[in-house]
Amino acid sequence: MTPTAGTSRLQRALDVIERVGNTLPHPASLFVGLSALVVGLSWALSTLGVSATHPMTGATVAPANLLSSAGLQRLILDFVTNFVNFAPFGPVIVSLLGLSVAERTGLLGALVRIIVGRLPGRWLTVTVVFAGAMSHTVGDVGYVLLLPLSAALFHTAGRHPVAGLAASFMGVSGGFAANLLLSPTDVILAGLTQEAARLVDPAYTVSPMASYYFLAASVLLVTTTGTLVTRLVVEPRLGTYGGDVIPEAATPLTDAEWRGLKVAGVVTAMLAALVIWGLQPGGVLTDPERPGFVGSYVLRGLVFFIFVFGVVPGIAYGLATGTIRRDADVYKGMTANMELVAGYVVLVFFIAQFIAIFSWSNLAVIAAVQGAAGLKAAGLGSIPLLLAVVGLTASIDLFLGSASAKWALLGPVLIPMFMLLGYAPELTQTAYRVGDSLTNIITPLSSNFPLVLMFLQRYEPRAGIGTLTATMLPYTLTNALVWPVMLIVWVLLGLSTGPGAPLFLGR
Repeated sequence: MTPTAGTSRLQRALDVIERVGNTLPHPASLFVGLSALVVGLSWALSTLGVSATHPMTGATVAPANLLSSAGLQRLILDFVTNFVNFAPFGPVIVSLLGLSVAERTGLLGALVRIIVGRLPGRWLTVTVVFAGAMSHTVGDVGYVLLLPLSAALFHTAGRHPVAGLAASFMGVSGGFAANLLLSPTDVILAGLTQEAARLVDPAYTVSPMASYYFLAASVLLVTTTGTLVTRLVVEPRLGTYGGDVIPEAATPLTDAEWRGLKVAGVVTAMLAALVIWGLQPGGVLTDPERPGFVGSYVLRGLVFFIFVFGVVPGIAYGLATGTIRRDADVYKGMTANMELVAGYVVLVFFIAQFIAIFSWSNLAVIAAVQGAAGLKAAGLGSIPLLLAVVGLTASIDLFLGSASAKWALLGPVLIPMFMLLGYAPELTQTAYRVGDSLTNIITPLSSNFPLVLMFLQRYEPRAGIGTLTATMLPYTLTNALVWPVMLIVWVLLGLSTGPGAPLFLGR
């Protein structure tokens, strides 16, 4: 591809962003610095006698001086507890243990290949974008498997392979929030939201399905925008592929893989039947004191079911295909992904300390009260406030890609502030999810951006950051226009973001 003048300007701007972003310390160091900042602020504000009146209880809230003997002693005693009891930590690890078995046996990879390889050519773009959006349930498998496979499928169909790469990248990363199935990210963010909400209401609980209805509906939006932008904007700009790569057909499933899928499908159906049976009135998975699906043990113990539906069908597939020959192979599958989780564990350790210190200091409540007073004085309505959350998140995402790290920073401030204004934590989290998806595909600081660039350079050896960004920018601009509009319409219609999730408190 020959870069246009606009692409060159965009590439220079992104080069500046990349250089600036590379000067930032490790995210863990950011939380160490933030913890130190909170400790310093707690001392300064307590010395100045700053306080606020809690609008719900009427109690006076003053900063707790953490730069004191009592503050140091509390940190020493709770140092391990802060980490071990951090809400998102356990559920994420358990979910990944289960999904790792399904991934390592080849079950998830076979499912993705079926989705993108068995439909007629006219459905190829829709399928690729949709499969990308659905791939979030299985972590990064969409990046490492779906992206290169989509490029090959487009190439074989006589279309530009970079268009296939772009369409799948749009689904996997640009549609990061959209999904019909729950993913570990839903568990992580719900845990962070709950931690933040409890700064105001210690008994508040947030379900991993808090944003499910909205995010499920977003699959249709993302699939539509991804398909239209690919056909109307990206492919005409790319033109006809004239590179040196010769097209080849995607590798079909082997007989053993088909046999494994049939066995895994039967096992999954049996598990689903057991869950449905347990959800019947009076069933073992229902709670008489909390009737309905929202109060069931399925929803409240969702991590258990994610684990089981990853491990059991994964083992069935592995036994049928021969990728599992003895029990040790199952545990090796679990262990393999734990190497990838090591960085997450380190980051969570420092996030947990920051959340605890921030909570002890009372600064979150004071900031929320003062911020809420300022927002009320500004006279902003619900729509401008939600759009502000979307814009703020999308801007920060250019520099800090981790969804959990950003929400760990924003949640403890935004959630209490919006709760005091009457907005439910679930609605605030939903607005965050929209903003978190918009700029993923154009920032070089994303952890997967270099991987996508490598796939691009297979077909366009001279392609660089500007090339990839110019290709993906139309998707970002389109989603930035239509996705917030969908959120606004959703709120105006009074639709719940998820099962049992209110839009506003006390209504």
